Amino acid sequence: MNSLNQIIVEGNVVKSPESRTIPTGTIACTFPIAVNRYYKAADGEKTQEVSFFDVDTYGSLAEACVKWCPKGRGVRVVGRLKQDRWKSEDGKARTRIKIVAEHVEFKPVFKKADGKEDPAPQSADANGNSPSKRKKLAMLAEAAAAAQSEQEVGEIAF
Repeated sequence: MNSLNQIIVEGNVVKSPESRTIPTGTIACTFPIAVNRYYKAADGEKTQEVSFFDVDTYGSLAEACVKWCPKGRGVRVVGRLKQDRWKSEDGKARTRIKIVAEHVEFKPVFKKADGKEDPAPQSADANGNSPSKRKKLAMLAEAAAAAQSEQEVGEIAF
């Protein structure tokens, strides 16, 4: 049985994307995002928690992200988690978990000081397509249904 590995994260780009060409000739792009969580602590105080995630994109999706993901831009990323493992120079085992994006939705950018609007597309996916709202909702519903059914079966431990 295949395991479910899907994540949806929404946040803001922390720094401009870095692009590179991998040995196969494919363009790759990496950018970090910050995700804010607001909650009320046990003492009743409103608290903010910030988590940072590295996002990797490839191919036409990487090209779109390089062009349309400046620092500060809001994005919603649909993808999967990937864990990299290596040994550091001092021989210690190291790991890092990142998000490999399959779809990136660009949040609206409002009018700039010069009065011009940003003509950015609303989203892009790994195939270079800009999926319709109906397709995006179907993807999200499918991921939620899969997670729900696995949780009901008891395969997900919390």
